[in-house]
Amino acid sequence: MSGVGFVIIGRNEGARLALSIDSVLMQTVLAVYVDSGSSDGSVALARSKGLPVVELDPATPFTAARARNAGFAWLAGHDPAIELVHFIDGDCELVPGWLDRALAAIRSDGSLAAVCGRRRERDPAASPYNRLCDHEWNTPVGLRETCGGDALVRAIAFRAVSGFREDLIAGEEPDLCHRIRRQGWRIRRIDAEMTVHDAAMTRFSQWWQRNRRSGYAIAEGFALRGDGNARLRRDVVSNVLWALPPMWLLWPVLWTRVCLRSGPLVASFITLGKLPHCQGQMQYWWRKLRHKAANSETRLIEYK
Repeated sequence: MSGVGFVIIGRNEGARLALSIDSVLMQTVLAVYVDSGSSDGSVALARSKGLPVVELDPATPFTAARARNAGFAWLAGHDPAIELVHFIDGDCELVPGWLDRALAAIRSDGSLAAVCGRRRERDPAASPYNRLCDHEWNTPVGLRETCGGDALVRAIAFRAVSGFREDLIAGEEPDLCHRIRRQGWRIRRIDAEMTVHDAAMTRFSQWWQRNRRSGYAIAEGFALRGDGNARLRRDVVSNVLWALPPMWLLWPVLWTRVCLRSGPLVASFITLGKLPHCQGQMQYWWRKLRHKAANSETRLIEYK
């Protein structure tokens, strides 16, 4: 479709990448794959399907944000007049018909910078962790503060804020959307099936690591844009407060409140998830403190 390009990002996605690429090429001819140091033949797979490939330099730390920016830069260089870019992760399959729905929504409202839809988990019955992901993807329809990694984005809005912050290891989408909304743009989640995601999360350690990264991203987001953001402040305080050992006695109260709204499975993991979330937040603040101390020492040496 004219004026629309796709950026697929991935690292060692295997068969999931093949599904992702095929689903995109069924709906567009303008697409690029950005690889972050894969060792499973992902680059060769993408090229075998006729897809241009951008391989990120491993000398700089890999992040999804960096990969998406590199993909956007390739598309903009290939087609300077490009109007819309759809980002999609390599572990996601594009739902047939989604692009038409997204294009209709964004072209009917000039204030929209981004449109997203319903992301579903491929096999929610495989594990409780997959079911939790599927529940997480089910965000409310309407104007939203942010979107996820799969979204149709207006190029002019993306350029206006210089894209994603490449140093963010997680939470890059809320950060981008925050800066876009400050420019007067809006983000909408429409009632349409968008992508099928394959978390393949079957172990408790995977769930813990995912929540630890989320806690890190929340703390970093608060440090970057928490001033005046009541939701971020609430999340930071809640995760730390409920993770404190004295508060464990009140976990049944928290569990009951969440259970009445979302059911026992979600309530159990949200309650327990306060621990890895708090761990991630503490890691961020400790890292920030060490970085500040190192900079102070450097400035003292330079002064002497």
